[in-house]
Amino acid sequence: MFKKISFELVRRYRHSTIPKWIILVLDMGLFVVAYLFMEAFRMNSFNGIVLRCEVLKFIAASIVTLMAFLLSGTARSIIRHLGLTDIYKILFATIGSAVFCIAIRVVNNQFTPPLIPTKYILTVRETILLYLLLALFMVMLRLAIQRIYNKFFRRRRPTISVVIYGAGAAGIIAHNALLQDQAHEYRVAAFIDDDMSKVNQELNGVPVLRARSVLNPKFIESNQVKQLIIAIPSIRVMHKQAITNKALDLGLTVKSVPHVNTWINGTFSAKQIESIKIEDLLGREAIRLDNVNIVREVVDKVILVTGAAGSIGSEICRQLMQYKPAKLVMLDQAESPMYDLQYELRSANPNALDTMEFVIANVKDRARMEEVFETFRPQLVYHAAAYKHVPFMEENPYEAVYINVFGTRNMADLAIKYGTQKFVMISTDKAVNPTNVMGATKRMAEIYIQSRSTETTHFVTTRFGNVLGSNGSVIPLFKKQLAAGGPLTVTHKDIIRYFMTIPEACNLVLEAGAMGEGGDIFVFDMGKPVKIYDMATKMIQLSGMTNIKIKEIGLRPGEKLYEELLATKENTIPTYHPKIMRAQVRRYPLEAIDREYNELWDILKGMNDMEIVAKMKSIVPEFLSNNSVYCQLDAPQPTKAD
Repeated sequence: MFKKISFELVRRYRHSTIPKWIILVLDMGLFVVAYLFMEAFRMNSFNGIVLRCEVLKFIAASIVTLMAFLLSGTARSIIRHLGLTDIYKILFATIGSAVFCIAIRVVNNQFTPPLIPTKYILTVRETILLYLLLALFMVMLRLAIQRIYNKFFRRRRPTISVVIYGAGAAGIIAHNALLQDQAHEYRVAAFIDDDMSKVNQELNGVPVLRARSVLNPKFIESNQVKQLIIAIPSIRVMHKQAITNKALDLGLTVKSVPHVNTWINGTFSAKQIESIKIEDLLGREAIRLDNVNIVREVVDKVILVTGAAGSIGSEICRQLMQYKPAKLVMLDQAESPMYDLQYELRSANPNALDTMEFVIANVKDRARMEEVFETFRPQLVYHAAAYKHVPFMEENPYEAVYINVFGTRNMADLAIKYGTQKFVMISTDKAVNPTNVMGATKRMAEIYIQSRSTETTHFVTTRFGNVLGSNGSVIPLFKKQLAAGGPLTVTHKDIIRYFMTIPEACNLVLEAGAMGEGGDIFVFDMGKPVKIYDMATKMIQLSGMTNIKIKEIGLRPGEKLYEELLATKENTIPTYHPKIMRAQVRRYPLEAIDREYNELWDILKGMNDMEIVAKMKSIVPEFLSNNSVYCQLDAPQPTKAD
């Protein structure tokens, strides 16, 4: 019967915490044990300890110790999660008690006769011995309880063998967090570190080894390692990429410890260890900019940003707010994204609410745009509004031309009319030797604004490739497909693209805009091109879902395998910034441009897609459609055999 009741109590309360009063009673019990041991050492025997004077001495020391326990809160700790803070509390209580007892002894000896009979006060030697033993016993008890709980009462969890890259402070914190995790049983097989002074030593009982000693098939298989955790928050991008690629090749899941600024309430738990993202493998070392030019360009200016709710436009707005413009007018036709941007910027800049204006409007509406320019008189315009999705624009050339070409014409003409100092247009690498309607419209927009620069209004174009994580780009698409269980779809196995982070691209836009003198087209250094198929493979590896397939679906209408940043008849000259180059492009006569664009405007009214695209091809001769119904409008191209 007793055995049955005991089993039921253990089953019911095995995951409950021990009440504080029980811990306090146990600690005081340890004090009694420590006192008996101290007396035994002092007298070389356990006999005679219960003499009246010794009992009074014991009672006095007990009161001091109990008060120290209550003040330090040693009983409030959850023993199963024993940490350094709990040990500090024990040391605080025991050292504090010892200091107090010694102080009483010293002060009492200053009086003749003594205020308290000395036989009732612990000697210095007794005090030190007593509280050393007590601290030792209290720590040992807690470790024993923790051990018993982990071995017999803790819920069984899946075991994961990991290695931690980084044997510094972040590595130690990550290791401790893993040991306390409630969802999994982590076993750290090794720390990896590049500092040779740490190699072949141990950290928390775990060996510290070189990367090549751990990141090899033999070590991984023999230790059944499943994960690699990068615990160097300030690691260089290229180093992180190399580590991650090596680990992925070994079939490991790769995670990292985020920067301390992101820890919840300044503390770290295993749940905050985050998976490596594909963006981490595509990014480059941060581009350093001297923002003096940007400050000179935008501070205390009235600035208009079109397409402000988009990926690029919204980031331009975020960065511009850091430079304290006199007024930032944000314009977009997308209501919901604009609402989100408004909430974000107002929350982030509560002291600058009067400098922000949010306008819902469409750049193709000439009358509405005239009202905006008349009202705000912008000194600087960043024109990011455009349709950018290649397949959609291939099916809707009317809208593509109306927004991308004539929307830009509206903005450019009004900028001149209202004395805007500088107009910066965001273009794309798809404008180079375009093979689709979208790219051709952006090239036509480039041609128009390049011809419009005057002494009072300077027009500048910035041209770059894809940005990581932008709306509608390939990475968000792959993430959705992964969440749905696959497959990941690529249009062609050999298709490549250039990538840049959104903040990086926007910062370069601001810098290029500041250096532009009118009629310039600036090209950004996009780094090495990335094969989309390889990106899909990496994303599958990072997700850990190795059963996901990659499906090749064929090039979409207007899509080409390789994006270019310069046309065949263009070249570049360097600028003072190594990541920004000035393109040398063909110039078009102003009268011819006006005539051609007016003819296109008349054709646009008929809404005949073939006629619209045919006229576009006459304006941009290098526009040769690819995998599109508009290929029939192109003259047959000579082959090598011809």
